[in-house]
Amino acid sequence: MTSLWLDAQPERIPCDTFEPGARYDVVVAGAGLTGLTTALLLARAGLTVAVLEARFVGAVTTGHTTAKLSLLQGGVLSRIRSRGSDRVLQAYVEGNREGQAWMLRYLEERGVDVQRRDAFTYAGTEDGVRSLDAEYEACRQAGLDVERIEDADLPFETHGSLRLRDQAQFDPMDVLRALAADVRDRGGTIVEGARVKDVDTGEPSRVITSLGDVFAGTVVIATGIPVLDRGLYFAKVKPARSYAQAFRVPGVALPQGMYLSIDSPARSLRTAPVGGEQRLIVGGNGHTVGRADDTQQLVDDLENWTKRHFPGAERTHQWSAQDYESMNLVPFVGWMPRTGKHVALATGYNKWGMTNAVAAALSISADVLGGDISWAKTLHHRITLPQDVAHSVVANAEVARDVATGWVSAELHALPDDPPAEGDGIVGRDGMRPTAVSTVDGTVCRLSAVCTHLGGIVTWNGAEKSWDCPLHGSRFDAQGRLLEGPAVEDLRAVDEPELPGDEHEPVDDRPSGQNPG
Repeated sequence: MTSLWLDAQPERIPCDTFEPGARYDVVVAGAGLTGLTTALLLARAGLTVAVLEARFVGAVTTGHTTAKLSLLQGGVLSRIRSRGSDRVLQAYVEGNREGQAWMLRYLEERGVDVQRRDAFTYAGTEDGVRSLDAEYEACRQAGLDVERIEDADLPFETHGSLRLRDQAQFDPMDVLRALAADVRDRGGTIVEGARVKDVDTGEPSRVITSLGDVFAGTVVIATGIPVLDRGLYFAKVKPARSYAQAFRVPGVALPQGMYLSIDSPARSLRTAPVGGEQRLIVGGNGHTVGRADDTQQLVDDLENWTKRHFPGAERTHQWSAQDYESMNLVPFVGWMPRTGKHVALATGYNKWGMTNAVAAALSISADVLGGDISWAKTLHHRITLPQDVAHSVVANAEVARDVATGWVSAELHALPDDPPAEGDGIVGRDGMRPTAVSTVDGTVCRLSAVCTHLGGIVTWNGAEKSWDCPLHGSRFDAQGRLLEGPAVEDLRAVDEPELPGDEHEPVDDRPSGQNPG
């Protein structure tokens, strides 16, 4: 499932060679928008910076986003307000506003194409009107100049909308290409295929990677969800996947805003310029990672919905992305506990990474450089309320249930003698071992079904031909190679001996038009 953005890249983003034993002021894990923006801010301040990326630049969320740089964010603001205070809401919006402004200035300076668009949040059902009312009040409380309108000019029925004028959209890989070049021009290093696996904090800290060790005064974990378990952030955020598709729609005037429904089923719409024409991008049908019964049905439903409302639509691309939602919808950004202010992290953007990623980079760089940002200080010291605890208890109860049911199911059901059909995967008992078996492109792979993070039993994602863990969102391809999540090791082949330090080669799933080396 290759995204429109990754498929459109003319060539690989230039990177550097890993140097074992090298010493840097800062090592950043993750070459997405958060990691590269943080690296640039710190390199501008004169620090030596290395960005270590497990796969390739933009491989995970940034390369698969719908890339809306908007302060109108569906129902996020009213949900934050209901779980916190107006002070926290205001700080969240101020951080997003500063992140948006920084990004727009930067892209203008670098000559990166940006399309300014009005953003719309609409109610797709009568039941959604109440949520729309609450979001309108939260936006006004936070100082956003939203308008309440009846007609969003969409080719299907709506029940009122909010509009925030003059927001922005872009190709996220254009942004990463500009940031990466800027980091390297300022003496920074960017290395692909180097997975950060652990950090031994100290003076300096030792950063343990799949290619060897390096050393840093500060480490920034910008991997979507932290790959270090200190602070237990894997239990404080909820992993979710959602789907997106791009369409050519000949002879049809496409809506020119950025649209998001406030109710279910979720639908996100925007356009993108591609080769002199406009493509329609439609997203939605999100679910908790590893807990959807039929992911292919969700993909098919999105396509059928689009073709029903945009006659003649021809799908050109389909992809998905993973996001993490904190229990009170405000990202976790700052120093990781029990690291002596040697390790910083950012997670929990709740599908609004274009603004939150830059806000996180501004906050982290200020912490590292000794600065002080008032909105960041408010968000750092927000209070956990009883409703946040309740949401956390429910979420972790679901995790505990999945641990039990996954193991019981694997132990009770012996694997059949015949391998799965093409494109399918099954989990069952092989002797005493939970085993995952799949058939993809005619190749049968037999793997341990036990996630290498905390021992959950993986489930098969038929749409993406991957093994997904329902506990905390770790994902592996059909060969067992780690794709994303808090895990740092691949799934093992069932007949593979346990050898110290042994692991698969890192997966490089760029579109075939890109130079892999």
